[in-house]
Amino acid sequence: MKITSWLRQNWIPWTLFIGFWTIIGLSFASQFYLSSALFGYTTVTWSQAVSVTLGDWYVWAVLSLPVIWFARRFPFHRRHWGKLVVIHLAASLVACLAYVFIRAAVGQLQNPLLGMTATFFGTVEKLFLKNSFLNLLIYWIIVSVSLAFDYYRKFRDREVRAAALERRLAEARLMALQMQLNPHFLFNTLHTISALMHIDVEKADRTMARLSELLRLALENTDANEVPLRDELDFLRRYLEIEQTRFGDRLEVRMDIAPDTLDAAVPNLILQPLVENAIRHGIEPYRKAGVVEIRARRAAGRLRLEVRDNGGGLPAGADLEEGVGLANTRARLEHLYGHQHEFTLSEAPEGGLVATLTLPVRGVSPVASPVENPDEKAVTDDAGHNP
Repeated sequence: MKITSWLRQNWIPWTLFIGFWTIIGLSFASQFYLSSALFGYTTVTWSQAVSVTLGDWYVWAVLSLPVIWFARRFPFHRRHWGKLVVIHLAASLVACLAYVFIRAAVGQLQNPLLGMTATFFGTVEKLFLKNSFLNLLIYWIIVSVSLAFDYYRKFRDREVRAAALERRLAEARLMALQMQLNPHFLFNTLHTISALMHIDVEKADRTMARLSELLRLALENTDANEVPLRDELDFLRRYLEIEQTRFGDRLEVRMDIAPDTLDAAVPNLILQPLVENAIRHGIEPYRKAGVVEIRARRAAGRLRLEVRDNGGGLPAGADLEEGVGLANTRARLEHLYGHQHEFTLSEAPEGGLVATLTLPVRGVSPVASPVENPDEKAVTDDAGHNP
């Protein structure tokens, strides 16, 4: 029963193995038959040519199994190569002798069918004198092919292991970056709650409740590198509710999201640091009301996300200093997309700063959100109310 099951599972390689040696035998049978027909030294029928050559090569098919095992047991390498050459020379002589005796025994079974009367030892002597060099050559060909396949398999295994290791390292680094981002956001929100405790306890309490909901969403998606844009926007809306509790009428949020972008994959927690940066540098330093706008569009197989504010932009001649959020954003994008993404920070013509993110469009299976989704009937969402 076990043998039957084993053969059922391995019938393809064994079929290829037998087919390989059969093709060799038939090719030599064709040569044998044609040469005898053309030169007329002996009269050989096609069935006789096939019987003789298949007998020759099927014996080598059987012997190739221990030869392959021996080649793997004693592979050539730089150390002790001289010793290994001597070992394989001895093994090749043994294989040749084994071939001669096995083929002679097979020949005794074939003689009645072929109308021949050669004796066993006469066949042994004839095969030893006639085929010794060819048999030695066949042994070394089998060893060489076996070693070549083994080296190729080991090379492929090393490539697969290296690729898997590189992927695990990238995932580990990406997770570390995401874990670094979450505490950064948490500390900023706690600072907001701490400030509200001295101004409006009720607002601080509501903000704490929203923070707990936001953390629950973040923890539920902590293993996801990418999420649908609709889920990312759900998370962002809850973050903005907390920020609007702090800023009140000073903060107006506008969302212009094309419906065909909602199922596109985006990195998890990618918009929050961009919006946080816009609020910190475009809204917080000024007393006047400010606007943060989030846009999403698809064009030419690319997803374009924009986060812009109407703040003062960069001072003349000043360079933008990226904090933890923006630095992590760049690192995560590099790990996830490499050269397939673009991330730029530039000044808007009408004033303020624009963060532009361009990604390849690819889908993610939507994950049901644990909280009720906001109304998606309106593509343009004006979230400028004071909760």
